[in-house]
This record gives sequence, C-alpha cells and structure tokens, in this order.
Amino acid sequence: MPAGPDMEVTQPTVACLVMAAGRGLRAGGGLPKQFRAIAGVPMLARTLRAMAAMPCIDRVMPVIGAGDIADYETLVGAIPGVDAPVFGGATRQVSVRNGLEALAAGNPPALVLVHDGARPFAAAGLVDRVVAALKDGARAVIPAAPVTDTVKRVGDDGVTVLETVDRSRLRRVQTPQGFLFDALLVAHRAAAGADLTDDAAVMERAGIAVTAVDGDAANIKITTAEDFEEAERRMTGNLTVRTGMGFDVHRFEPGDAVTLCGIRIPHTARLAGHSDADVGLHALTDAILGTIGAGDIGDHFPPSDPQWKGAPSDRFLRHAAALVRARGGLIDHVDVTLICERPKIGPHKQAMRAAIAGILDIDGDRVSVKATTTEKLGFTGRGEGIAAQAVATVRA
Repeated sequence: MPAGPDMEVTQPTVACLVMAAGRGLRAGGGLPKQFRAIAGVPMLARTLRAMAAMPCIDRVMPVIGAGDIADYETLVGAIPGVDAPVFGGATRQVSVRNGLEALAAGNPPALVLVHDGARPFAAAGLVDRVVAALKDGARAVIPAAPVTDTVKRVGDDGVTVLETVDRSRLRRVQTPQGFLFDALLVAHRAAAGADLTDDAAVMERAGIAVTAVDGDAANIKITTAEDFEEAERRMTGNLTVRTGMGFDVHRFEPGDAVTLCGIRIPHTARLAGHSDADVGLHALTDAILGTIGAGDIGDHFPPSDPQWKGAPSDRFLRHAAALVRARGGLIDHVDVTLICERPKIGPHKQAMRAAIAGILDIDGDRVSVKATTTEKLGFTGRGEGIAAQAVATVRA
C-alpha cells in the first residue's frame, strides 16, 4: 500500500560487516596488518570509526580472527556504534558467512555492506552511492574504478606477452560492496566450499545481477609495507592547515534538561530542535565541515528528513570528522564557546571536553570549551535560548 501524506516512510536498515580476519603479514611489523598503526591509530580502528560515522549505516560489525581478540581489545577497543566482533574462519568467504549468520541471529538488516578492514579511506560519497543503488532496486552493488594502465596477458611462464587486453570494459573492484541481506545470506550458504574472490562473485554464482557504481581512486587497499608508508605520508605529509568556523542558536522550550557538547545538564527548560538540539556540537560540526568546504550540517542532515528527529548530535560530529579523515586529514584543535546566562557551564566544561575528544578521537588537550554571557543583553541575556560558536583547525 503506498504511503499516505501523513505516513512516515521507513528506510531499510543498513548493516556493515568489516572484514579483518586475515593475517596480512606481508606488510611486516610483526602484527596482522589490520592492527598496524597509520599516523598513530590502528588501521582497523580507523576503518571502523569511518564506517560508524556514515549516516547511511545503522550498525557496524567487525569480523576478526579467533586468535586476535586480545589485539582487538587492546589496540581497537570499544567504539561507539560498533558491535562486538565476531570470529571469522579459514577463508574470507567463510568469514563473511560467519558475519552474515551473526547478523541473521539477531535483528537482521534489510541491506548489508561488506567492507575490507584494510580500506580505511572509503569516502562517504562512495558509500552513499552503493546504498542509493540498493534502495533504487539493485540486489548487488560494487564500486568499480576504470583500469587506466595498459593491460597485457602473459603466458604460463609469467614473462612472455601474448596479447594486449582491451581495458575499456575492465574495472578494478573495491569495497564496500552492497547487497540485499537475505539474498546474500542464501547465496553464501549455497556457495559453501566454493573458492570465490569476493561477495559479488558469490552473487554471480547464484545468478543474481551485479550493478557497478563509480569507485574512488583514493579508496586504496593497504596490503604491503609500501602501502603503509604511502598511507602514512597521506595522513601526515604535505597537508595544508585549514580553519573553519561555526555558529548555531536554539531557543528554549518546556523541559527539564539541555544537552550541550554531548553532556546532559538538568535545567528548567530544554532546547528546541529537530535533533537533540545540542547547540555546541552543531556549531562544531559546521566548523569542521567548513575546513574542507563540505557545506553545513543541514546539507548532510536536513531537518526535513524524519530519520534525524531526536537524533544525538554526536552522530553529526562523527560524520564531519570521518569526512576529514576520508580525505587523509587530521583534526588538530577545536574550540567551542557557549553563550548563555543559564545553565552554568563551568561545572561541566571538563566533561564536555572529554566528550568531544572521544567523539573526534583526539587528545583532550586539543579541545577547548569556554562559556560567556552577554551581560543580560539580547535573547541569550533574556534567557530565551543558547548560542554557540566554534572554530576548528585541521590539516587536510
């Protein structure tokens, strides 16, 4: 039955499996590559945080090796929006099936993405393209990039060139790959024991058409020591210092608490807004988006969209941070000023700094939270609402 004008359309739930059960020892370093650091942060942690910050993804589940739980707990740890890891198997195919079965045992999603833990630079736009194609009716979707190098086919000796291959119809396939959850689970169960290179091949074996969307050249898979060196340079070298500013205002309405910079504070009123109306995090989200010219919070989370009604604003801030990191950027420092007569901000400033540092995954000394009044002047002086301004400095 079509939705009427007063009916809310429910969007399909989207889960993301992040595959990190391989050994990946070719990269060196003595650890499976997913736990090696890039600019001081384990690669798997970077990938999980990026996926958890994507607005189109509802839950993230890592799949790791059974012997890697100690490394996972020590080096990755709990990440907001990320499920506890499940264990993979002897092959990637078995590992994906284990992840799918774990999702099926709970509240299975409508759509599922399967992403390599060794691809920490997947951009939000790429993920959005995959999910949008699924919502438009595709049953299996892959991001694919054109092959730009000349391709030769060689003989069994590995050195004799037999022919030049027409590259116009060749594509380099990336992740995340997206699927209808039920269809992928059935296809994986049927393909048990087969030797297939990716999940799209599992669907092809089941006779299900696969749709390609544009990939992203920056969405590299890190495999070798040289790849880590390049990723390190990308994260730390030749970056430009950028500054962004944000400002936001919310009025008071009847209530018993306000949420400011991620901290709930008892008060005689609450702030009115489509989300949780956290004026501090809204201003900071705009400041971070401004550093990379990515618009403002309304462009990414329009108030006309019912899915953001009452949403916690830390989700918006994580998304902005993920966009910076997807470009290979680093967040150097953020500064928030709250402008109000009441409630008193001083007793909560340290908790606010800690909350923002946790959301952005940066050290606490890179976060400043201040408060001021307008000496009883204007709408804040009259106690009608709260304003906030923020400045962010990044290297990108």
